[in-house]
Amino acid sequence: MQHKFIAVFILIMVAVTSYGQGNDNSVYSRFGLGDPTNNNFMHLRHMGSLGASYHDPYHINIVNPASLSHLRAVAFDMGVYAKIAKISDQNNSETVSSGSLEYVSIALPLNNPVNEILEREDRDYGFGMGFTLMPHTTVGYNISSLENSQEFGTIERNFKGNGGTNKFLWSNSARYKDFSFGVNLGYLFGKISYERNLIFQQEEYGFNDVFTTEYSARGVLWNLGVLYTKVLNKDQITTDRGVQPKRIILGAHYGSSTSFTTDSDVTNLGVQQLSASRIFRDTLFSELGIEGEGTLPSEFGMGFTFQNGEKLTFGVNYTLTNWSQYTNDANPQDLKDAFRVSAGGYYRPNYLSQKSYWDRVYYRFGFNYSSDPRSVEGADINSYGLNLGVGLPFIYQRRISHANLGVELGYRGRGTPIEESFINFSLGFTFNDSEWFLKRRYD
Repeated sequence: MQHKFIAVFILIMVAVTSYGQGNDNSVYSRFGLGDPTNNNFMHLRHMGSLGASYHDPYHINIVNPASLSHLRAVAFDMGVYAKIAKISDQNNSETVSSGSLEYVSIALPLNNPVNEILEREDRDYGFGMGFTLMPHTTVGYNISSLENSQEFGTIERNFKGNGGTNKFLWSNSARYKDFSFGVNLGYLFGKISYERNLIFQQEEYGFNDVFTTEYSARGVLWNLGVLYTKVLNKDQITTDRGVQPKRIILGAHYGSSTSFTTDSDVTNLGVQQLSASRIFRDTLFSELGIEGEGTLPSEFGMGFTFQNGEKLTFGVNYTLTNWSQYTNDANPQDLKDAFRVSAGGYYRPNYLSQKSYWDRVYYRFGFNYSSDPRSVEGADINSYGLNLGVGLPFIYQRRISHANLGVELGYRGRGTPIEESFINFSLGFTFNDSEWFLKRRYD
């Protein structure tokens, strides 16, 4: 089982790196490094995104790495999404779609809980570790506009962008009694390409202009997390083992601003269509290998979550990202600080039910509201999202695993020159295994 996990994890990591970029379609990704990726995995997104103050024995949470020391089994997690969006301005609207493999992650407790059961020992401490590959930002847009000139006739202006940045994270966590601590150490890498075209519709004006900027980015990421878990009915559990624990979880995570380097190629081509099959290109300007630097923003998040055993969970999270610290020599822009507020949870009728499968299902719900570091013609961009989802348990390799299916209905940029309404379908799979680091009782 362990070898299958490792083989599948490596194969999908390669797939994410090659396919995970360039599949988004958002006009807002023109700014900064592109659209930031939500670090919450699917089961957390379906609850509005509660990663700051949530831990689960069988699901991975990298938003707050302190959660990994609460794992009770090895978890392999992957997620995919499909998005349909309607983008509107004052005169036109267009429906676009996108989708991608979003992330792959594997995490494991470094002390197998099965050994504790066999040794009849209840330990006050625990350790966890994980590895994750996912996009950090995505860039994908294709915008065209027409204008009439008395001198040149009809002119088409076209703006294209694709690519993005990825990150590979190594996460570690330690727990002692009610407190747990964790750290994510990561490497940022990726390539982004921008293209601006000036196309003259009347052939007598000869060359069209094509401006291209392509740059790669590399840097280091890190953030710290802490969780405090308080069991409210500990005395009751001591006298009656059948009672489910009621917990309050307080959590926070912080990552400081970090630097990254860029390597850019800038070109300006004159392109002339001589015939249907013949195109003449003339290089008007070219500068390759331009070295630059940049700064990624710091981020702080906090929240609380209440858990009533396996039946009910509800939490509220807040995250602030200081995008005003962002700099990038390859694509200079001024951004502003942004925040996100989320609330949600799940209801599970009876996780031990033998009569009804649907009583064992997680019914998740959530809401999120966020500001954006970018603006359109001076207008602020705000986003609203309503999340609904289900966690469907199934048996794989004699272990209980989960399929997490959800949908988000949202609106971005209401009242701005460019408005976007969207529906986002997402699916995540979490496979669990409890045989790692299992001590043999008999030889």
